[in-house]
Amino acid sequence: MARTPSAAQVLGHVVLVTGKEEYLSARTVASVRDAVRAHDAEAEMAESPASDLTLASLGEMSAPSLFSSIRCVVVRGLEDLPDESVDGLLDYCGAPADDVALVLVHSGGQKGSGVLTKLRKLPPVTEVKSEEVKPSEMTGFVTSEVASHGARIDSDAAAFLVQAVGSDLRSLAAAADQLTNDFHGEQLTIDKVQRYFGGRAEAKSFTVADAAFAGRRAAALEELRWALDSGTSPVLVTSAMAASARSLARYLGSPRGARDADLARDLGVPPWKVRTVRDQSRSWSSGGIAAAVRAVAHADADIKGQAHDASYTLERLVLTVAGLRDGR
Repeated sequence: MARTPSAAQVLGHVVLVTGKEEYLSARTVASVRDAVRAHDAEAEMAESPASDLTLASLGEMSAPSLFSSIRCVVVRGLEDLPDESVDGLLDYCGAPADDVALVLVHSGGQKGSGVLTKLRKLPPVTEVKSEEVKPSEMTGFVTSEVASHGARIDSDAAAFLVQAVGSDLRSLAAAADQLTNDFHGEQLTIDKVQRYFGGRAEAKSFTVADAAFAGRRAAALEELRWALDSGTSPVLVTSAMAASARSLARYLGSPRGARDADLARDLGVPPWKVRTVRDQSRSWSSGGIAAAVRAVAHADADIKGQAHDASYTLERLVLTVAGLRDGR
């Protein structure tokens, strides 16, 4: 089903929404409602938990009213549908009313899987899956979001947006919407994304970590001071340092000749970051990484233990990590 379906795709049909990603499920439900309202602004909206659903209540929700014969009915928590209501729901879904859009939402898992199997066999039923998006798939999600607005985004710009905004899909979708509106018709480059989101705390923390693990002491200290002065939590910095150390350790232990896509999945980083890790790894040994991990853990413990001067603790950490490069 298209992201924004037509009324013809949903009226007289059943949309089965399955999966654990709540944001994607909510967006699918909203898109069906929007399609119905676009067809008839007076269309009525009804909603019910599946646990309360009976053949009688389904009939009431789908029956025409004095105001409009067009309706959108949303049934949530399909996994909780009572056994005695299964046959009635299946009968309706086999021949749904022409002027009703029925949306059934199942939150994932094995509970209620028998009903799903039967629903999938019915011709009027269209399934839309809301599967969880893996960390390695976040940049692809951003690229798809931007494309849905008729625009394009560079791969490194998409990866930076994920690093800056985080893995919350709602926030990423909002960021993609903002960027495509503000740079209407333009290719989204990393410079444009940084202009808007380069000040996010997460992005600044990883900039510090990247400079430190690359051995660029002066740059790392400068980025650190700027990050702390602009309100970045010290814990975010140690978290970014720990993530960089783990990625390097995993890379050093990875098989030779592995593809970047496989490495990205194993390292838990976006594909573009593999290049950064690869470049950094040339100057690191397994012993150096082990020492860096210990240094990060020690600094993190100091900060969480209310160290007297967190900025001094982080400066010492940056210098220590940068000094461990090349085995020094």
